[in-house]
Amino acid sequence: MDTVTALAIIALAGLMHATFQLSISMVTLLSSHSIGKKHSGAQTTRLTLGFLGGTVTMTMLVVSFLTAILNSLFRAYIPLAVWAVVCGLLIGLGIAIWVFYYRRQAGTALWIPRSMARFLSTRAKSATSASESFSLGLTSVIAELIFMIAPALAAACSLSYLPHRWQLPALFLYTLIASLGAGIVVVLIGSGHKISDIQRWREQNKHFLQFIAGSGFLVLGAFIYANVVALAAVAGNVTLK
Repeated sequence: MDTVTALAIIALAGLMHATFQLSISMVTLLSSHSIGKKHSGAQTTRLTLGFLGGTVTMTMLVVSFLTAILNSLFRAYIPLAVWAVVCGLLIGLGIAIWVFYYRRQAGTALWIPRSMARFLSTRAKSATSASESFSLGLTSVIAELIFMIAPALAAACSLSYLPHRWQLPALFLYTLIASLGAGIVVVLIGSGHKISDIQRWREQNKHFLQFIAGSGFLVLGAFIYANVVALAAVAGNVTLK
């Protein structure tokens, strides 16, 4: 695999990660509770930035951990079977997002375990410091791990093929792109936009966002299959070099 293809997969995987809505929901929930408690704008900003820092940190840790596991298991090249599994996960996830990413009710409630949703909501209500919101950001990534594992694994596989000098910048690239959704909402809230307007826009466009996210995962799965699995299969290789 050449460097350009690996970077393209990493960037696309990060973009698909950015379509997940849990971190955005948590930012709006955290901000609304902070404003409801009459906290200052500066304190609300600290809480949201702390949360964003937590999501960025955990995202980097997850991708780094997966990359380390792959490097320890496959010291030379990743077998095509692993890439095929990644393609299957991405395509399956795309279909799953189409079908049941949002719960079938009003609002933007997501399909995550109810116990985890209650825990996150309770922690968001009680968060009063940047450290608490930071830990909340860490936890929110874990809560959505069932969805993010596919793009994170695609990025980790691609990172394994990059020269060492490219790996850390590529990891930062994935994390930056993956955090765009929550980051944009943090900026909007910090610049004075009403949370109610942001939430109303999300509710009005949730089915469109759901369709785009699911379609994006299908496209990413097809891109990896065409540029990795099929290409190596045609060349008669069981590992991709």
